[in-house]
Amino acid sequence: MTLPDVVRSERLTLPVWTPDEATDIRAGRGRQGWHRDYPRKDDRDAATMYRPGDPWAPRHIVRGTTALGSIGFFGPPEEAGDGVLEAEVGYGLVEEARGWGFATEALQALLAETDAAGVRVRASVEPSNTASVRVLAKCGFTELRGGNEDGELVMARPLPGKLGG
Repeated sequence: MTLPDVVRSERLTLPVWTPDEATDIRAGRGRQGWHRDYPRKDDRDAATMYRPGDPWAPRHIVRGTTALGSIGFFGPPEEAGDGVLEAEVGYGLVEEARGWGFATEALQALLAETDAAGVRVRASVEPSNTASVRVLAKCGFTELRGGNEDGELVMARPLPGKLGG
């Protein structure tokens, strides 16, 4: 069970970070081709979980030739209590790129790949982050699992064709 190194949608490209890019992101250094506000604090936090060569690692969200944010998993899938493989996703965009549907499009593209791999996806979101809650709802995250230790809502997206799965 793996994902492609580069996932594409109509407007976006989602390449896995390289080790050098992860180092720059962790240090908060920008690069040519990255939006001036990228990496954000959340991107730097994601870089601490980066694993070279892992397709479940963070990816850039690229529109045209500009990286606008990141999306990726907090580790490879693990078996959930019901026996289904599950991974947690996180994503974020620079402020200027918000409101254009890029987060929804990036997540939908990644979900097409996780569906093909038979992996259910969950996400944790601050209840006050209504834009992110809307993105998750648009992408089919219909299962509300309550809150986590950080006070975030935990939502999951059932695998297509699997009742409750």
